[in-house]
Amino acid sequence: MSLTIAQLNAAVPAEAVALLDGIYEHSPWIAQRALAARPFRSLAHLKHALVKALAASSSDEQIGLIRAHPELAGKAMVSKSLTAESTNEQSKAGLTDCTPEEFAKIQKLNADYNAKFGFPFILAVRGPRGTGLAKREIIDTFERRLFNHPEFELGEALRNIHRIAEIRLDDKFAADVSLGNDVWDWQEQLSVHTDPGYAEKGQLTVTYLTDAHRACAAQISKLMRDVGFDSVHIDAVGNVVGRYEGATPDAKTLLTGSHYDTVRNGGKYDGRLGIFVPIACVRELARQGKRLPFAFEVVGFAEEEGQRYKATFLGSGALIGHFDQRWLDQKDADGITMREAMQHAGLKQEDIPKIQRDPARYLGFVEVHIEQGPVLTELDLPLGIVTAINGGVRFVGEVIGTASHAGTTPMDRRRDAAAAVAELILFTEQRAAKDGDSVGTVGMLEVPSGSINVVPGRCKFSLDMRAPNNAQRDALTADVLAELKAICERRGVRYEIEESMRASAAPSAPDWQQRWEKAVDALGIPLFRMPSGAGHDAMKLHEVMPQAMLFVRGINSGISHNPLESSTNDDIQLAVQAFQLLLDNLAAEQAH
Repeated sequence: MSLTIAQLNAAVPAEAVALLDGIYEHSPWIAQRALAARPFRSLAHLKHALVKALAASSSDEQIGLIRAHPELAGKAMVSKSLTAESTNEQSKAGLTDCTPEEFAKIQKLNADYNAKFGFPFILAVRGPRGTGLAKREIIDTFERRLFNHPEFELGEALRNIHRIAEIRLDDKFAADVSLGNDVWDWQEQLSVHTDPGYAEKGQLTVTYLTDAHRACAAQISKLMRDVGFDSVHIDAVGNVVGRYEGATPDAKTLLTGSHYDTVRNGGKYDGRLGIFVPIACVRELARQGKRLPFAFEVVGFAEEEGQRYKATFLGSGALIGHFDQRWLDQKDADGITMREAMQHAGLKQEDIPKIQRDPARYLGFVEVHIEQGPVLTELDLPLGIVTAINGGVRFVGEVIGTASHAGTTPMDRRRDAAAAVAELILFTEQRAAKDGDSVGTVGMLEVPSGSINVVPGRCKFSLDMRAPNNAQRDALTADVLAELKAICERRGVRYEIEESMRASAAPSAPDWQQRWEKAVDALGIPLFRMPSGAGHDAMKLHEVMPQAMLFVRGINSGISHNPLESSTNDDIQLAVQAFQLLLDNLAAEQAH
């Protein structure tokens, strides 16, 4: 018989600790402390209480917990002295069936890791889907994490312990994560399509209107039809549009979706999570034969990343009438114009104006997206409420000094362009940090024709500054540009700078943000509000209708635009449930 939250809430303390035995390796004290948070509202609430108990513990207790875990394919496995839980996990990952070469490799990694960090390597070997990682993936992860900073690796070890505990709790409570599993699988299945030159390297790259891009559109379209959407089509710019009609023909529409293109050598979840989560919701509505008092439109936006052509948010922009006809003449790296690519895909440019939406027919736009950052994973929270999408401004600039001999030019006579930019980089870093939630980045740096024995006479650079509102962004920008001027005057160099992009912040509509908050709270998850540092399709829809976003935690430190980008079936399950609650709550509002 599986355990229930009601049983755990009703049990006396000693019995409750016994019910949670084996969740954390040889460490019942974590359950003892977490039980103070009873009554638990849900399994997600229990998981977070355990996380908080460990977070509040001492450093010695945390190190002790890590050391209570066995090495992967280590002595305890060989001597068959692992706990039942660890034996199950290591065998599912194939670690009990290593070749002599694999075993020797893992033993060497164990020794190197222990020597560096002083505790054993911890990895949730059942992985983000719960079905087990391949041995090659385990070894690759082991090798990669050996290069982490000790403080960071301590956190990574604890995060993996929490994932191990989560999977063990799912087993104990017979948790249903089938929705999360399906969405996870759909993303894996879509990732088989990738552009030429990347498939051979095992890399995911899907750029606008390539064969891989069109295959993705076809696969998403088929899935929408299979799960019960009333209509599905690919529009004039390549967006995949699925509609699940409301209870009445004149009902307004709730719009959602995200993009299915990727950056080069990117991840499987950026954008795509926001397509598949609402598809899962529609499938469940169709299975129940349930209609909402509003129509539900899910759009897989064809382009957001600006990888093949210099046109970003093309898919969502077209829906609000922001398709620039001049884009059609842009050429990709192979000299193919966007116009030619559209013709090859069977898209009609004359139909583009027809896909513009009438905002009066829409209730608003909501978007689910992987966080693409480390905040939620470091807080051990599965979901985050987006308060605003940061506004940004970008510049390209150059400092011009005097190139001179590195050996004969005294330090007080130099006109070093690179040193001036270096000073600007440090100021930008310090100034952005003062705001708490502003960010400033110099992502490109070049000394043209530089030489090891020449004081740099020129230095080209970029500036990217973002903040949750335009006033904060503009204050940061003004301070950084003023400092650039002051640095150059003091150093006797000059500069040129040009603004290359400016995007307004997109604060979440308060009522839609509250709807996400109500849904997340109902799951028993603490509310965490955060700005989005990255741009999203919601920024475009924000220009014509209210919008709000939900973030889903990523693993591997929340990394994104990277093959390591991923999320767990449990976190995706919660995202689907939150979306279902938002739909149900909105339906109840509409009924009144």
